[in-house]
Amino acid sequence: MEGIAENERPDGQELTTPTSYPLAVRELLALPSLAGSKLIAGDGGLERVVRRVNVIEVPDILPWVQANELLLTTGFPLRHGESGQPFDADALVALVEGLDERGAAALGVKEGRYLDDLPAAMLDAADRLGFPLFRMPRETGFNEVLTEVFTHLVDRQAGALDVADRMHRALTAIVLEGGDLPQIAEEVATVFEAAVLVCSPDGRVQARSGPEADLRTLDQSSIFDASGRLRTERLRHGLQAAPDDVPGQIAVAQVAAGEVDYGLIVAYASDLGPVTVQSLERAATVVALAVTKQRAVAAVESKFRGDFLRDVLNGTAGTPEQVLTHCVHLEWDMSQPMAVVVAQLDPAPEAPDPATEPVAARMAQERFSSAWEQVARRRHRTAPVVGFTHEVVLLLPVALDPTAPEQISPQHVAAAVAELQDAVAGDRGGGRHSFSTGVSRIVESVAELPQAYDQARRAVQVGRRMSGNGTVAHFDGLGVHRLLSLIPEGSELQAFAGEVLGAMAADTEESVDLRQTLQQLLDTNCNVAETARALHFHYNTLRYRIAKLETIVGPFTTDPVLRLDVALALRVMEMRGL
Repeated sequence: MEGIAENERPDGQELTTPTSYPLAVRELLALPSLAGSKLIAGDGGLERVVRRVNVIEVPDILPWVQANELLLTTGFPLRHGESGQPFDADALVALVEGLDERGAAALGVKEGRYLDDLPAAMLDAADRLGFPLFRMPRETGFNEVLTEVFTHLVDRQAGALDVADRMHRALTAIVLEGGDLPQIAEEVATVFEAAVLVCSPDGRVQARSGPEADLRTLDQSSIFDASGRLRTERLRHGLQAAPDDVPGQIAVAQVAAGEVDYGLIVAYASDLGPVTVQSLERAATVVALAVTKQRAVAAVESKFRGDFLRDVLNGTAGTPEQVLTHCVHLEWDMSQPMAVVVAQLDPAPEAPDPATEPVAARMAQERFSSAWEQVARRRHRTAPVVGFTHEVVLLLPVALDPTAPEQISPQHVAAAVAELQDAVAGDRGGGRHSFSTGVSRIVESVAELPQAYDQARRAVQVGRRMSGNGTVAHFDGLGVHRLLSLIPEGSELQAFAGEVLGAMAADTEESVDLRQTLQQLLDTNCNVAETARALHFHYNTLRYRIAKLETIVGPFTTDPVLRLDVALALRVMEMRGL
């Protein structure tokens, strides 16, 4: 048996192959070569896609059936090969189920020559599965059908290639004339009368165009998360139905250059048609060219901005007046109270290792920096935000307390940072990595920024050691952990905790329970009655526990120096990564 239509790509992705512009069974039944054919079952599958056509010549056809294949037969293979007796109904039902399972498009059987009537059970199965069965007139020539179907497939594919080629030339001209992603999105949106989005691999929208109604429909759908990120992990390449809460279709093509993933170009409309995917693939190539150009320009600008901000944070950028003057040219505002925010990707097994995967690690850091810049500038247009090699630094403007205009509100800083953190993290989709954030004290002068930068970096380090990856730590909230973090050797801290707490330093359920009791006693200044109420213990039970604790650590209830050592040891036990 020989395939008449084109073959699929080896990787199975339906993007720029001829299969991207197929025919439907409904259209094929209207072809002149199939004139007089009658649909007898499976009308629910008339929109099934036909990408190839074959003739059944052997009874055991199923192993050779391909997806989207129109099968034609005289009826002879449906009978027992040697006896000439028809298959029983169960065998024909199994044949229909097998064809449907393998994704065949439809089955056409000639009338009268070998098989007069198809059993009712077979027709019922076709109706149940929506698998089209039709009878062809006895005089129908298979050669004519094969030629006509193949011609239609080739003609449609030629039309699709022509549209894609003209789209490619138009978009290339836009880029060569200095256009960028917004102009590319606008051109594609105009051609297909669709909403078009260009986004990064993790779903940060970089350009959008198209009918406002379609754009609003997308914005309000579940395909965007609360932070405004397109949920790229819910999309697949090619043409697909829109999410359940949105009518219409979505076409998706990957934007890539070599092995570097630059994101996706997405089109949405009520009815796109398969040719859109093929054209989007061509558009994606041009988008990759524009992104490459954009990244080259941005790299120069980012280096210039980054070098200046690094000098500011190191205190070597000149006088405050000189710094503020230079900021005007960069469209930055450092004239108001600020807090320094430092965000760093967490070291994790799933994150790229810069030593072994330098390209992947660099791309992860660049996407991380881009996400912070996009989110921060949407909320604070003039706030300096720069991605360095291993971190992102934001100088967050701080509003005055509305209830006391002369005072600065730390609560405002905490709320603003939490909002930024949530917006960048989103729902953790799109292949994004965990990150930790540190926040400095509020400063009112450019001259205080170097100290604030050190505070924010210290907060990241200590916060990660205290609570693990993905934390937000404020320098003023670190407490004694700031001092403990200055000890570089974790083994020294562990030794101290072990010497003070003794058996309670072990990682057992009993030790954890005893440490909780000890911490509660310290929190209440060794008030037995108050501690018993907080822990829901009987007074005598707690007295017994205190005796046990003093047997392990010593008379902490009467020795203030020992009590300090115990409190520090408990803080050490809270720290991670030692």
